[in-house]
Amino acid sequence: MSAGLRSGQVADAAGVNIQTLRYYERRGLLAEPDRSNGGHRLHGEDAVTALRVIKAAQRLGFTLDEVAELLEAGRHRHGRPVAGLQVRAAAKLAEVDAKIADLTTIRTALATAVDAGCDDLTVCARSACCPIPFTGLAKERHAGPCC
Repeated sequence: MSAGLRSGQVADAAGVNIQTLRYYERRGLLAEPDRSNGGHRLHGEDAVTALRVIKAAQRLGFTLDEVAELLEAGRHRHGRPVAGLQVRAAAKLAEVDAKIADLTTIRTALATAVDAGCDDLTVCARSACCPIPFTGLAKERHAGPCC
């Protein structure tokens, strides 16, 4: 029997549940564990590190498919730096910047709607002074106080 950590120990150490651990095994993100004589999964310490890396990458916005690609590239680098990480991180940074720009636009529109006292979306949409961006799509417009 090989020495190792049982699934519950690995999951606890990495801050995930056992179902997550097994899902990552099925996806190939974690190496197939050895088995004890009793059939229990026995993981090496590297499984805890791998789980922490996976969760950290997800918090940075990488999908599990992207994490799998990064892990695979790392397994085949043989001591050389993986250029893919820099490229992927830069691409993810650009995605985050685009999302921040979109959220900033949304926030500005919502703050303007709140400041304008908009209380009824339908009435506001008909108003020429409606601060919500769909105003140009409204067919009916009326003059008068905003919202």
